[in-house]
Amino acid sequence: MVFKHILAGMGLAALLAAAASPAFADKIDGNWCAPDGRHFSIDGPSIVTEDGFRVAGRYTRHAFNYVIPEPSKSVGQQVSMLLLNENTLNLWIGDAANAAIEVWRRCDVTS
Repeated sequence: MVFKHILAGMGLAALLAAAASPAFADKIDGNWCAPDGRHFSIDGPSIVTEDGFRVAGRYTRHAFNYVIPEPSKSVGQQVSMLLLNENTLNLWIGDAANAAIEVWRRCDVTS
């Protein structure tokens, strides 16, 4: 009987701890900002690029890629992104082995 009470208490403590922890989205969807002020927004398989174009891309929970549309100056190049944690992603254009990797962060929430 005491064992049941201990298990129930442990379960309640775990639920309270989970409720008190902040909830983070473990997916790439959302608004992303670069240190220089550029930004884009991902919503499932759709992205609004930093140039303001809505483009369909290849989406997974932790990665996204798309081809830069016209009339952007880099038209035709592939942009790839990989979620590193809840608030950080790496972005590169072209082949990852030869590309400069940019670090982007989730945009701050403003009201």
